[in-house]
Amino acid sequence: MDEDKKDAKNDATGKEEEYTPKATSQILPVAISREMKKAYLDYSMSVIVGRALPDVRDGLKPVHRRVLFAMHELGIVSNKPHKKSARVVGEVLGKYHPHGDTAVYDTIVRMAQKFSLNHTLIDGHGNFGSIDGDSAAAMRYTEVRMAKIAEEMLKDIDMETVNFSPNFDDTLKEPVVLPSMIPNLLINGSEGIAVGMATKIPPHNLREIIDATVMIIDTPETTADELIGIVKGPDFPTAGRICGRSGIVSAYRSGRGKVNVRAVAEVEEKNDRIKIIINELPYQVNKANLIKTMAHLANDKKIEGIRDLRDESDREGMRVVIELTKTATPEIVLNQLYKHTDMSITYGMINLALVDNQPRILTLPQILQCYVDHRFEVVTRRTEYLLKKAKERAHILEGLRIALENIDETIKLIKSSKNREEAHERLTERFALSKIQIDSILAMQLQRLTGLEREKIDNEYKELLAKIEEYTAILADRMKVLAIIKKELLEIRDKYGRDRLTKIEDAAEGEMDDEAFIEKENVTIAITNTGYIKRMSQDEFKAQRRGGKGVIGMATKEEDHIKDIFTANTHDYLLFFTSTGQVRWLKVYQIPEGTRYSKGRAVTNLLNLHEGEEVCAILRSNNFDDEHFIIMATKKGVVKKTPASAFAKPRKGGIRGITLRDGDMLVEVRETDGTRDILIPTREGKAIRFNEKDVRSMGRTAAGVKGIRLSSGDKVIGMTILDPEKAILTVTQKGYGKRTAIDEYRTTRRGGKGIINLQVTDKTGKIVDSRAVRETEEILLVSKQGKIIRTNLSQIKIQGRNTQGVRIMRLDDGDVLAAVGRVIADAETTDDADKDDTMGTDNADMVEKDDTVDKDDISGVIPSEKNIE
Repeated sequence: MDEDKKDAKNDATGKEEEYTPKATSQILPVAISREMKKAYLDYSMSVIVGRALPDVRDGLKPVHRRVLFAMHELGIVSNKPHKKSARVVGEVLGKYHPHGDTAVYDTIVRMAQKFSLNHTLIDGHGNFGSIDGDSAAAMRYTEVRMAKIAEEMLKDIDMETVNFSPNFDDTLKEPVVLPSMIPNLLINGSEGIAVGMATKIPPHNLREIIDATVMIIDTPETTADELIGIVKGPDFPTAGRICGRSGIVSAYRSGRGKVNVRAVAEVEEKNDRIKIIINELPYQVNKANLIKTMAHLANDKKIEGIRDLRDESDREGMRVVIELTKTATPEIVLNQLYKHTDMSITYGMINLALVDNQPRILTLPQILQCYVDHRFEVVTRRTEYLLKKAKERAHILEGLRIALENIDETIKLIKSSKNREEAHERLTERFALSKIQIDSILAMQLQRLTGLEREKIDNEYKELLAKIEEYTAILADRMKVLAIIKKELLEIRDKYGRDRLTKIEDAAEGEMDDEAFIEKENVTIAITNTGYIKRMSQDEFKAQRRGGKGVIGMATKEEDHIKDIFTANTHDYLLFFTSTGQVRWLKVYQIPEGTRYSKGRAVTNLLNLHEGEEVCAILRSNNFDDEHFIIMATKKGVVKKTPASAFAKPRKGGIRGITLRDGDMLVEVRETDGTRDILIPTREGKAIRFNEKDVRSMGRTAAGVKGIRLSSGDKVIGMTILDPEKAILTVTQKGYGKRTAIDEYRTTRRGGKGIINLQVTDKTGKIVDSRAVRETEEILLVSKQGKIIRTNLSQIKIQGRNTQGVRIMRLDDGDVLAAVGRVIADAETTDDADKDDTMGTDNADMVEKDDTVDKDDISGVIPSEKNIE
């Protein structure tokens, strides 16, 4: 039924005929949520790959790349006259980028702005905007040509160095990436907002980036920390100064970081007038808007002391003058301007770029390595192209040389032939030459028959053979390719490099380093025997009279208990010594804050320990000098003493604290003054006492010296620093223990077998712990099955060394004692974190007051089952 008849039928019946799809139609049921998700993902990837994010190899987005390629194709290069911007916009729009002329022209404008890029890629004539936010003139008024450095990015593009892809209508080809002889991504930076992600890479100094790239070429395993010694940080075209290095380090290590960028200002006093002169602004700050903001703040009296504001900037440079009143203090006014205006900004660095068309956040070494890999491919393909062309030319010259050597016969053959085809056939038959060789012979001019021309052909042939050999050698040796890349980069550095504009300063008081924002205060650190840690405000605890009920110090599991608790300042260092001999640092303020009822956080997560690595000891110290020492003991009886100054430079990944022999493990670490007596107990009931002067000082990576000679099957279970006012508490696996006067342990030389500490029998079991304690302290005894008993040390008798002790914990059959923890007494809150007072509690119920706890109690061992059979 045709449309007219159908409409007539509908009119007659008054009903609309139900539509029935034709047999050829096909309706596919699709869930709208799935279709919207697919469509949005397609759109987002189009924006990410096709518009918003730069390629890590040449640092360009597609529109920038298309502009430069179109200008290259048009021949609008640095040594040719400028052309109207509209001409370039039309070329790009019509051939490669059909997304609107505004997008293309805005790209051209930015690439010509000296305040946007360190090295402008376009040389412009006319008004291309200003730092005051003025718009560029219309494209019909401005003129452009490629900058010299932009030509370096397109150099060798005609040598098959990069891949080409079809343009939008499949009529032309455009490059997927430019060869880019300069690491443009870091030199000029890039910004873009995609779908769900954004990139913000600041400009850098060309010399520094190329030097860092050369380092990556020479040493591919170079770390970000090593590169930071070369790449000081961003280098903005508007100069300014960066305050603090922590954000730079973070960005280069992880791909993200925040830096504080400030204006450069100076105070000028002349004719009894005080002026603040601003000469440099932070990157991307609008000068006109900044002056307006200052004026509003002055009028609203939010900033007092400003008499007049004016902009005296000219062709010579920037000069914003702020005249102050006679009573104003210029430093205070300047600090207020930094606080309330864009004279101080936070620049958030996000090193996001496309790697193989996938968006990735990259560290500094990764960006440079991606660029080196790109240049390696470009140089390799260029060499392959040159080799191919050299071989083709040599092939032709070989034919010409054969013809010249047989010139009379060749001429005779050609003259006697009826036509070109016959001459071609006869020459092929006579000299066995290829088609291209014979075509060259037939096209040869008579002047080539002269002796001079024949000599030129021979010389050219010899030169080509040398080049073929050179190209072949380059392609066979990766190091030669890298040497070429390095040589070309150094030439670029010498040709285009300039001094750094942006100054980088250490964070002054109140400025950008994180620590400057952390208030100095004493806090309480609590650690459990299973490795959970937290810091708490001291306001959580209040001193109680002896015998009080106390408070809960930490929420723990049944088998968990507080192993150690001590006070520290938020700016103190905590040194974590691990079972592999590594040392890692944390500032106290970096430990997550909690309440008395929170569990805390696992130490392993805070330190990013390797699999199988565990924390053996924690030491609080700020004494990183030559007057203090870090002394360590291992399971196999080795002791080592190292000046504390060797641990003065923390690294995020840790440093080597001791070299451990196979099967050995660190069991205890203490800080000393170099004069103390040390007691090292063993599992089989032996102990040795010697003065630490017997242990010579050695470097961090040393393995140490023999502290005690162990019997077969014996091992060291700890180390304690002796105090005449303390006794030695020794506890065994089967719940026996005793206290022994320190005087009973005679002083010997290190390396001996030691003396009896406790009479170990089947009844007592092996030694679990032996430490110096005071009678006023309390301890927690924890069994392997999770049973906990708390007892006062005054209830444990003082006995001689050669005794078994008394039962202090009754254990079930098959259970053994696993660890001993102290219930550390509460000291009155003090503002001096270096005093020996410590504050403590446990997961039972008690906080007591005792001013006798000493500094030796600050360190503690996180126990494992290393002391259990």
